[in-house]
Amino acid sequence: NPEITGQAHQSTVLRSLQLAALGVAPPSDVPLFYRVGHETLSTAPVIDVLGSQTSGEVEPVLLRTQSDLLVGVGSDHTDRESEAYSVALSKQVCPKVSGRTFWRFADVADRWDEMVLRFFTAERTPYQEGLAASLLNPLDLVARWEQREGRVFGPGSLMFCGTVPTLNGIVRTESLTVELSDPRTGSVLSHQYSIRELPVVA
Repeated sequence: NPEITGQAHQSTVLRSLQLAALGVAPPSDVPLFYRVGHETLSTAPVIDVLGSQTSGEVEPVLLRTQSDLLVGVGSDHTDRESEAYSVALSKQVCPKVSGRTFWRFADVADRWDEMVLRFFTAERTPYQEGLAASLLNPLDLVARWEQREGRVFGPGSLMFCGTVPTLNGIVRTESLTVELSDPRTGSVLSHQYSIRELPVVA
């Protein structure tokens, strides 16, 4: 089990505008790290969410093992309704989804900025696409986290590394595919999942 599941937000003008449209205030710092319980991490093909106001977003995922720093792809699935008044709460409400396959970061570090992040909804409809270069470098993120936390990003630690703007606003999605692709080699990390909405009852 990972020691932490966290997210680092790197704010862009477009991304801030998209969140502002949902009533979400900009982060107090960039990057801003959110601690999330390890029990929220999921690699399942179906996740349960409460209500209809949730959506995912593609992110690189860092995983520290005993011997390596690995990088994969995942989705920071978020409750948009609670995000409007507490981003930290919204991060804890939904599962954080990760693919099962990872690359050694050292093997792709020299071309990291060329990596492409993509998110497709049902029937391969594009939802997000952007270069990893638009995010903070993973090694920089880890260094900043260690400085702020005063401890090492040790074995078992996991971090979601921020996202790119959506192509046409933030919308609810039932079936999601996230990808991290390496244009130089043609290799792609991919994970597909769908959501099952639980009723909101009182």
